[in-house]
Amino acid sequence: MTKTAQPEQHPINIGVPLHFDAAGVPIDRVCADQPQVAAALLSEAGIQHRFQNPPVWQPEITDENRHVIAADIISQRKAAGKVTTAAVLIPLLLKPEGLSVLLTQRTDHLHDHAGQISFPGGRIDPEDSGPDDAALRESEEEIGLQRENVRIVGHLPQYLTVSGYSVTPVVGFVQPQSEYPLDAFEVADIFEVPLGFLMDPANHQVRVWQSAQGSRRFYSMPYENRFIWGATAGMLRNLYHLLKV
Repeated sequence: MTKTAQPEQHPINIGVPLHFDAAGVPIDRVCADQPQVAAALLSEAGIQHRFQNPPVWQPEITDENRHVIAADIISQRKAAGKVTTAAVLIPLLLKPEGLSVLLTQRTDHLHDHAGQISFPGGRIDPEDSGPDDAALRESEEEIGLQRENVRIVGHLPQYLTVSGYSVTPVVGFVQPQSEYPLDAFEVADIFEVPLGFLMDPANHQVRVWQSAQGSRRFYSMPYENRFIWGATAGMLRNLYHLLKV
């Protein structure tokens, strides 16, 4: 089970440049001194057991999303239609060599998060039965992931992005497909990252962007030629916190 986290107090400027160069923001620190995830918890059985028997743990709050948006402001924004409910699938691929995470590279012309690395997913439509249904539907539409190849194991806490999305991360085990037909309008590419790499705190960087209005602190997890950051890295950090306890 989770407990309410106390916000970390850091100045932030929610408005960022349209073509924000996150990879060019200086690294403030690396999290190499934080606890490692036990190898047994990086397996299908280990993750299944952890979601079925969750410890008391604290989701992380960073400048990327939530601490400057108080609960009453969230309620006001929802009432005004300024918060969009959404769901993403965190697809854990069942590979002989171990679990990998399937990620997408968004196309450069999209209105929200253009060119960024993300999980398949999107807004929850009225016809969706809930976050699970939305995550599966969007995954099928975006990357051709068949529902029958996904077994949902659990959820991470909702994640409110600076762009106004309240996202439910849906974690699922995925049988790999021979091909993934991409929606060329939304998805430029897909790729895999070993779960062990993403859950290793030595690969978690804290970057701080300074501006005239304040600063913005966010996580990044560069992998080969891919730059994973922002909300995607923040959700992965919460998976790390769940597993490391």
